[in-house]
This record gives sequence, structure tokens and C-alpha cells, in this order.
Amino acid sequence: MEPRKLEISVISDLHLATHGSKAKSVAKYLKSIQPETLILNGDIIDSWRFSRSYFPKPHLKVIRHIIKLMEKGTKVIYISGNHDEFLRKFSDVELGNLKICNQITLDLNGEKTWIFHGDIFDHTIHRAKWLAKIGAASKGMLTMINEYLNMVMKMFGGKEFTIYKSIKTRLGKDRSVYSSFEKAVGMAALKRNCQTVICGHTHVPMDKTLKTDFGTVRYLNCGDWVEHFTATEYSNGNWSMHYYSETDEESVNDELDIPNEKEVLQSLLKEIMLHTA
Repeated sequence: MEPRKLEISVISDLHLATHGSKAKSVAKYLKSIQPETLILNGDIIDSWRFSRSYFPKPHLKVIRHIIKLMEKGTKVIYISGNHDEFLRKFSDVELGNLKICNQITLDLNGEKTWIFHGDIFDHTIHRAKWLAKIGAASKGMLTMINEYLNMVMKMFGGKEFTIYKSIKTRLGKDRSVYSSFEKAVGMAALKRNCQTVICGHTHVPMDKTLKTDFGTVRYLNCGDWVEHFTATEYSNGNWSMHYYSETDEESVNDELDIPNEKEVLQSLLKEIMLHTA
């Protein structure tokens, strides 16, 4: 099946280098599209929990696919998030088809779209970063336990499940938190004279219109690739949410080469040298 042609694809919160990342699904999604621009909207590589001892081949495959897209002419814009904040010191660096930045505003059909990760509106991150890191570590441990439980479930013919997602559903996480987040993001977008705003960070995919006393703005959250497997896509003059599913996997050829670390580095250096020579 031919890859879907898109003008823009926005994905966030892959959390590569963690057990929670569903890297195989990310790689298959990337294989299924042919975007003119791919925007990596933060928390792509999880530096909070990064370890040299854990970066498996499916995670390397995602990096390799991103490089392949650059080699084929796709412009890749990497917007830093809180889990990959080490990249913020390289803001506005451009190397060939790769651009690193903290945020970006696009002019599409006469309307402005503001894209950024969203952590600047998370008060927990700024007031008690240590608490946020403890939460991330706890979630990581829960994910590892989840993996072993799913292995047992498969042995007995059961279905896989995500503990963290189930707990959030049972506790009925306070939706007012997201409402205040969305309102803050929407107001900031209006101040920038933007008609559309796209963020990530919350891991909650969303497409809604926010109405305020100062105007109306379309709010999109591209979700994540830990629980929801979603992307925000732009094609034919319109933004839409794409919900990845197993049927997508069946339509994509999975005969993909899995590079080692040396091959990925060589390919990336080749791409940089090609566009800077």
C-alpha cells in the first residue's frame, strides 16, 4: 500500500528510551505516511529516564525512519519538550532538513497555526520539577510491571491492557485541570493572533473549539504514543486527528531494516554533511 501523502504530520510524546513507548507502532505509522513536513512536538526521546542500557532496536527503527524521511526530502521540525529539554540550548539550529526549535508558527491558507509542546503551562513542572520526575519514574516502574503482566495474559489467551490508563479512568482524573490548561493555551494563542493552536504534553488527544470573550481558537492536542497512538495531520487545507489502529498495521509492510547504533549515526552525519557542504 502506498504511503498517504500529507502536507504536515504532528506527533508528540513518543517517550523513546522508556518501556512505555510503543515504538513499533510509531515506526509503522511513519512508514504509512509521506509528509512534506514532520513535526516532532516534544518528549520524543525521554532524557528523564534515558539509559544507555535501554534503547532497543524498535526505538532505533523510529530514528532511522525519521532520517529516511529527511533523505527523501521531508522537512523535520523537532520542537523540544520537558522530557527532551536538553535540546532547548540548540533552539533555532538548522542542519539540512532538520530544524530544532522551542515553538513554531505556520501561515497556512492565510491563517496562523501555533505549535509548541505545552509544558510551559504546566505549573507542576515549574513549581516542583522534582515531583514531576518522581511521577515519571513511578509511571516507568508501573509500565515495566505492566509488560510482565501482559506476557502472562497472552499465555492464557487474554488481551493486553495498560495499567496506567486503567487507573486514570477509574480515578476519573480531574477534567478541570485540562480545561484550565486548554484555556491558558487558547488565550495565549489569541494574543499571538493565531486561529489554531497545537500542543502535546497532556497525552490527551483533543480537537475542540475554545470560545472566549476575546475570540475563538481551535485547540488540537496531538496526544501520545504511549496510550492513545494519535497524530494531528494537515491535508487539503484542513487539520484533523488521526487515530492509529491495528488495521493500519495490517496495511503496512513490516519488512523493515533495523539499523544498529553505528548505522543510524552514520546516516544522520551523511544527511547533515550533504546539506551543509
